[in-house]
This record gives sequence, C-alpha cells and structure tokens, in this order.
Amino acid sequence: VGETAATKPAFRAAFKKRRCLILADGFFEWRKDGKEKIPTYIFLKSQEPFAFAGLWETWKSPAGETVKSCTILTTKPNEFMEPIHNRMPVILSGETEALWLDPMTEEPDVLQPLIQPAPAELMESRIVSSLVNSPKNNSPECVVPITGGLPGF
Repeated sequence: VGETAATKPAFRAAFKKRRCLILADGFFEWRKDGKEKIPTYIFLKSQEPFAFAGLWETWKSPAGETVKSCTILTTKPNEFMEPIHNRMPVILSGETEALWLDPMTEEPDVLQPLIQPAPAELMESRIVSSLVNSPKNNSPECVVPITGGLPGF
C-alpha cells in the first residue's frame, strides 16, 4: 500500500533505500459484473510503456536461501479505475521517475507526493480473453480485445 509504505515496518527501509521502476505497457484487473469477473487490460492511451513505482528487497528464507523480491506500490483509484477496482498501481510520470530513483532522496515528505493516481484521462482499457486468468498463458493473445464488450469499455 503506497500511502503507508514509508511508515510500515515491512516497507520502511525499502522505501528509503531500495526504490525501483517496474516497466510495463499495461496491466490486468478483473472487473466485477454481478458474480462474474471480467478480465480487463488497462494501458495508457498513448500506448507507450510506463513505470510503476516499486520497492525491492533481498532476504533470507527459513531454508537459508537468498530471496530477491519486489513489489508494486498501489494507491487509491482515479475516476477511470474506480469502477474496475478499489486500488490501482502507482504509475510514475517521466518527470517523477528520476526523483523516485534518486538515492540521495530518502525523506518521505519528498517521495510521498509521488504516490498518487495517474491522471484518468491518460488511461484506456479493453476487455480481454479469460486466457489471462492462468499464469501459464504468457502470450500476445492475452491482450487481444474481445469484441462486444461491456458498456463503457
């Protein structure tokens, strides 16, 4: 949760010292329509790649193995995302990426303003196949639009 990452024990150190960018050209959410969950691909209208605000960590498992992990910070939804999900990933603008990565910047007061929803007018979505429901499916077919979708999509 982005709004509290600077103060939560699980994320506090990484928020200060181990920030990263996680690059993507879109992401999936499942919109609820009654009991049905509809896979939805969300992307920027520009169709340009973008960067999520991320944190990374290295830790030892109970078995003594080194584990490298990362997380994408989330925030409250913008007007576009609100009908789809109650949270959304933090998408950094090109201007804020350098500040997010700056190792000299550790103050939550400087970084916290970056944890906000992307402007709704920059976003677009489309309903996609249920192929995306399985992590085994990692192909371009996962983002192909389904025709005859829901109103507003």
